[in-house]
Amino acid sequence: MFAAHTYFVYILASQRNGTLYVGVTNDLVRRVQEHREGLVPGFTKRYGVKALVYYEVHSDISEAILREKRIKRWLRPWKLQLIEANNPQWVDLWADLTSNV
Repeated sequence: MFAAHTYFVYILASQRNGTLYVGVTNDLVRRVQEHREGLVPGFTKRYGVKALVYYEVHSDISEAILREKRIKRWLRPWKLQLIEANNPQWVDLWADLTSNV
């Protein structure tokens, strides 16, 4: 589905306009599944942040980490705008992501 050296910056949400979490991973399916099943202790488990509402693909890990850090520093309205520009209905992208696996 994705190249061997593919990295993802992703945003999870508890609900539309809800609590947001920004992360980076080299295996988006595995990482989102860990969040969804509550296997990741901490923020996402505590606040029920499980819906994949945005992700982007990078071929360089340094680039992906830099992008994640930048998005994390953004003001909330900017993050909401990024999500809504790409996913205006806040559809949980998990089903689409896993239907191709």
